[in-house]
Amino acid sequence: MERTPELVTLEAAPRSAEGCVNAARPPAGKLVDAQGRNIHYLRVSLTDRCNFRCTYCSPAAHEPPDALLSRAELARLFRLFAALGVRRIRLTGGEPTLRKDVVEIVADAAATPGIEDVAITTNGHRLAELVEPLQAAGLGALNVSLDTLAPERLRGVSGQAARLDRILAGIDAAAGRFRSLKINTVVMPGVNEDEVAALVRYAWDRGALPRFIEQMPFGGGVPVPLSEVRRRLTEAGFTLAPDVFRGWGPARHMRGRDRDGREGLVGFIGAMTENFCEDCNRARIAADGGFQACLGGEDRVQLRDRMRAGDRDEALAEAVAGALGRKAPRHRMEEAGAGLVLLAMRGIGG
Repeated sequence: MERTPELVTLEAAPRSAEGCVNAARPPAGKLVDAQGRNIHYLRVSLTDRCNFRCTYCSPAAHEPPDALLSRAELARLFRLFAALGVRRIRLTGGEPTLRKDVVEIVADAAATPGIEDVAITTNGHRLAELVEPLQAAGLGALNVSLDTLAPERLRGVSGQAARLDRILAGIDAAAGRFRSLKINTVVMPGVNEDEVAALVRYAWDRGALPRFIEQMPFGGGVPVPLSEVRRRLTEAGFTLAPDVFRGWGPARHMRGRDRDGREGLVGFIGAMTENFCEDCNRARIAADGGFQACLGGEDRVQLRDRMRAGDRDEALAEAVAGALGRKAPRHRMEEAGAGLVLLAMRGIGG
């Protein structure tokens, strides 16, 4: 029998004594899925638009502007999910920095009672100009997608608009400014496997955490298994040892050291060959306002339309609980193209 997720009332709870950001902290652990997994991390796509055309992101037709959630609607959902136990919000896309109100949205998220951390994932194109405003707005963590250090390869993967010099300048501007800076690399066969060692050194030299991500079947392509990534790092002179560090997300980490004495953590996200669904703590709101309990699932609840139809917060919370109550034990992304239809990554935000 499926377990129905618990709900909490949407009233402010007493302030935490743990010094969390922005105060009143509702009781944690009240939003759970059918497997009893606590959902405290919400990923919110601000737009399906992107100025890059990354092959693994499955380019799709843009949503019309009125299909996207407004700033006020986003702020309402931040409050709703915080009251249900969400502690962290990550803003994604598409490319979230294409929203003209992205800084204001970050500020709204950071000011939401109960939210302890606000993060954003970006392609880095506008990062240099936005670092200071985002930091002032309360952004705590930043992920930058960087699949290659070769300009010609980047254009091949992400299209002609992708300029490596702009991305690297943005990363340099962000270094040391946030609680967390991560470099995300999707490893693609025949494209960038030979750069994994250089990308680790690049990230470490800037105080960033490099993370390697298996390609998922949103835009086609075959994943490079993380075992192959680790093998290439070892052959390049890195020693790797398991590390107990866990962040908010699915990455597993190893402690690395290269021949020159550089050392640090390396993250690995292996949705296809090293499944991590058993301890999933995440849910997603797509650019069109659809709540999605699982990245690789088909079940969605349209929150945007419910809000615009006048639904109260309690009704929205019940709809979210219902979706989580139908969440499967694990994703089925390996079945993509054989009965499973995945929505475009650009609209979900990863």
